[in-house]
Amino acid sequence: MQPSPAIVAQDAVRRLPRWALWLCCLAYVLAGFLGRQAWRNPDISALGVMSELASGDTSWLSPTLAQIQPEVDALLPYWIGAVGIALKPDWISPDMAARLPFMVLLLVTLAATWYASYHLARSPMAQPVSFAFGGEAHPIDYARAIADGSVLACIACLGLAQLGHETTPALVQLCATATLLYAMASLRQRGFMAIVIASLSMLALTLSGAPTLALLLGGGAGVLQLLASTSDAKPSERPWLAFWLILAIIGVNVALAQGLDLWRWRIADTPDEWDNWRRLGQLWVWFTWPAGPLVLWALWKWRRQWISRHIAGLHILLPLWFVLVCSLSAILTSASDRSLLLALPAMASLAAFALPTLRRSVAALIDWFTLIFFTGSALIIWVVWLSMQTGLPAQPARNVARLAPGFVHEFSWGLFVLAVFATVSWLVLIRWRIGRHRTALWKSLALPAGGAVTCWVLLMTLWLPLLDYARSYQPMATRVIELIGPADKCVAMQGLKQSQIAALQLIGHYRLKPLQAQSACPWLIVAAPGLAVSLQGQSDNWTLRGTAGHPASKNEQLFIYRR
Repeated sequence: MQPSPAIVAQDAVRRLPRWALWLCCLAYVLAGFLGRQAWRNPDISALGVMSELASGDTSWLSPTLAQIQPEVDALLPYWIGAVGIALKPDWISPDMAARLPFMVLLLVTLAATWYASYHLARSPMAQPVSFAFGGEAHPIDYARAIADGSVLACIACLGLAQLGHETTPALVQLCATATLLYAMASLRQRGFMAIVIASLSMLALTLSGAPTLALLLGGGAGVLQLLASTSDAKPSERPWLAFWLILAIIGVNVALAQGLDLWRWRIADTPDEWDNWRRLGQLWVWFTWPAGPLVLWALWKWRRQWISRHIAGLHILLPLWFVLVCSLSAILTSASDRSLLLALPAMASLAAFALPTLRRSVAALIDWFTLIFFTGSALIIWVVWLSMQTGLPAQPARNVARLAPGFVHEFSWGLFVLAVFATVSWLVLIRWRIGRHRTALWKSLALPAGGAVTCWVLLMTLWLPLLDYARSYQPMATRVIELIGPADKCVAMQGLKQSQIAALQLIGHYRLKPLQAQSACPWLIVAAPGLAVSLQGQSDNWTLRGTAGHPASKNEQLFIYRR
């Protein structure tokens, strides 16, 4: 057995207070889901499909949005949101009802990341060096400290902020990937229960539009579990039964995907120019920060445990397989960010294993960079808010008026109090970190996670009205309502994006139908003037009544015609 690079004393594995960890997770989750409007493109598009399912206007096995197939061919995410809308009480809005189960999914993702890292840290090859006279970290305490660090690393990842708070198939895929990682990490300890969780996770991935990922992640993890052993392990001790059960589960998922026609190859052209590779590199760096650099550090420090004749470093190889598969998917598909999102739980687990090997100078560099970055970001958020509120300083308010013309800022006591509380909490965390206290294994990730939560809460409070105005379709839908009139009208459409269709149905409550030669709808909405001009030579004459543009996007403009 190769010597462990982790030298950890018992004093360094003190437990992160549960109330602090839960408060951090809840603040992060609630800030992105509560109070905001549905944002443009994938978020509101998925909500539109869920609403049609809940109202019975489309098939549950082949959901559509205004008779158009959704952009992501999935079933389970739309079912989850539709059930939430169908079961909601009258005092909850449909979009909020759809978000509630997705809030639970994000919490489950964080919990699965914790338990996956805990079980990986319990493996023999992950243990720290034993001291000659005792005093090394106890295995359970060590595993808990590693698990606490993994959750902090996951929350700190910048890429999780927006995509992790949308009601889209990507969040269901993220949760399924995290629970699959947990199931495979705990296979030797949990046995049958781990097999059940792995089965449900792969089923969720398949029904969420990612059957290929389910096959690769589940099959590869099963092979790693089969091969993982210490140098003196006997072949009879290897989990052959679990391996064959995993193969059977994969077969069931393949048959299910084939029966429901869920196989969709979304492979795009491989980047062949330097600029494309550079953009992918930039995405990987900022999207996975700060877990990404720690992953590379962990792979180097633990190299003797996983690059050896006997494959024994399952605590490194298992999450590394998840990272490689999801990273390859990010390269080969057009939705690079949503593919890379699925790698974050595994990256957070690998990043946690870098903590017991960090030098004091590296840890100090992480702390200072994090302190400067997030404190500066929070200061910018507050300065822009003060400029919108008071006009001083004047330049930020001018920039907002230029980027979001027509926006009128309104003061909210509730949002202001939450922002003040988040800022004070950040200052308290800074004071704790720079003060004299006992060492803790997870301390290097306390500031990154706390800074990410603070800035996310500030954005979702101080800037929430501005973000809703710039990122939702409310201004555009309001203009359409002014031109067409009250809701529940038949409106023909041509050339509209799915997100625009969903916004007009959810906000305007119009009955949108694709334009046909014999369409009886008195109103027509097109996304480009040329589409309507071509219709004016037909028997049905259309008169332009006005346009509805998005104030924050010059490329989005709707043309309203009356028969």
